[in-house]
Amino acid sequence: MIRLDERVAIITGSGRGLGAAYARLLAERGARVVIHDAGVNKEGTGFDPNVAVDIANQICVSGGVAIASRLLLDSRDNCRSLVEMTLEKFDRLDILIHNAGWVAYQTVQDLKPDFLERAININIEAPTWLSQAAFPRMKQQHYGRIVLTTSDRAIYQQYALGGLAAYAMGKMAQIGLMNVLAVEGKEHGILVNAISPVAKTRMWNVQDEPEDLRPEQVAPGVLYLASGECRESGFILRASNGQFTAVRWSERDNVNYPFNLAAVESSTAEDLATRWQEIAADVAF
Repeated sequence: MIRLDERVAIITGSGRGLGAAYARLLAERGARVVIHDAGVNKEGTGFDPNVAVDIANQICVSGGVAIASRLLLDSRDNCRSLVEMTLEKFDRLDILIHNAGWVAYQTVQDLKPDFLERAININIEAPTWLSQAAFPRMKQQHYGRIVLTTSDRAIYQQYALGGLAAYAMGKMAQIGLMNVLAVEGKEHGILVNAISPVAKTRMWNVQDEPEDLRPEQVAPGVLYLASGECRESGFILRASNGQFTAVRWSERDNVNYPFNLAAVESSTAEDLATRWQEIAADVAF
């Protein structure tokens, strides 16, 4: 059985839905968990301090160890404060799971600066500043696990939805962040992966316990990525309805980047047009 005894985990957005499912499972396996959730509403505004406290209390009543944080992750300083509070309380940080997110719709034509800024803040800036704050202690420990969150709505064109440009950009950005952090963390024992989850939560306007696509069906994948049993870095773990598949972009054979892509040679746009079916041969990701 995978155990996380003495490990310390920060899980953002863990007062409800997927994050709460992650927190409960990690705590059951022995992790000391920081429940971070500012308690914002579906529009990304408002503030309910009880959201994080309630889950932390439930975990403690069940015999686990959890504390609550209600910081808004809207600045580098606040992200650093969350990590510093964790280190002051537990004197280590082993696991960082950035689950916090925000789903809302505006078409590109209607997109407003404040709407885009809110998406950038939670999906790009927050995981970057949290990782920056966590890296020094993880390097010192020569151990760390970071799990970011992406989305099939961003990765696969066939699942894209109109109005989700800001959301999709942020979720794709976390893949780029994952790849770079995986390189920077490799020699220090820090592994970085991403989860691409599907679950019925309040973002789907689901209030009662769903019969399928339950958050608890995704949580085992996050537990694995957050554990010492995980030995790989730079993977996207797709998780839905109790099923998992790990994927990552990989280069074709015989490529000598960037001089030889082992691809179709062409010197004119007209030639590309003629040979497009050959150039754009479907390759499953």
